[in-house]
Amino acid sequence: MDDEGLKNTLKVQRAMRDLTQADLAELAGVTRKSVNAIETGRMVPSVVLALKLARALAVSIETIFSLDGIPPRQLPAPRSPTVAPPT
Repeated sequence: MDDEGLKNTLKVQRAMRDLTQADLAELAGVTRKSVNAIETGRMVPSVVLALKLARALAVSIETIFSLDGIPPRQLPAPRSPTVAPPT
């Protein structure tokens, strides 16, 4: 399933930590079949599941999932609040 260009590096991230699909599934509280389905692109995880996987791997969601391999857009730094001069 190619959901609007969603790409993932779940298998790579898991392998870098010497984890099996079963290991990662246990850490994230899901089934091994779910991990396999996400890795192979047959399933797009919910936001909650993506957070669980990222937390289990100690990485950001953007490290695992991206749209067409494009990194997240950088937003400008927030401006400091304007304080009105005393009247």
